[in-house]
Amino acid sequence: MTDADKVIAYMQALDHPLKAEVELLRDIIRSAHPGLSERIKWNAPSYYTQADLLTFNLHDKKVIRLIFHHPAIVEIASPLLRGEYKDRRLAFFESRAAVETQREELVRVVRELIGRSGGGLIV
Repeated sequence: MTDADKVIAYMQALDHPLKAEVELLRDIIRSAHPGLSERIKWNAPSYYTQADLLTFNLHDKKVIRLIFHHPAIVEIASPLLRGEYKDRRLAFFESRAAVETQREELVRVVRELIGRSGGGLIV
């Protein structure tokens, strides 16, 4: 199976109350940069260019977590990003409204992270 096939199979089998929001977030993330690729890592959709950048964490049924795990994320200032970890930041989405409200900022953060990680930046 290709990475795309694995993601499709994962999403078809996903039993999560915020599944529609996960799909919307996937669309937003993938649209942020043409060089971004998607695969399953840590049992969830994950995104990368030359380096791993961010991964969904769907263990909590009440909230979607995005884990930005490229070390360059700590250089990006954004109200979207939470946590004071040395090499990662988190973003939380508990509803479609939260996703829609943060859409533009999520795209900006993903693009900036790709630029800082050496993956190219779209301005």
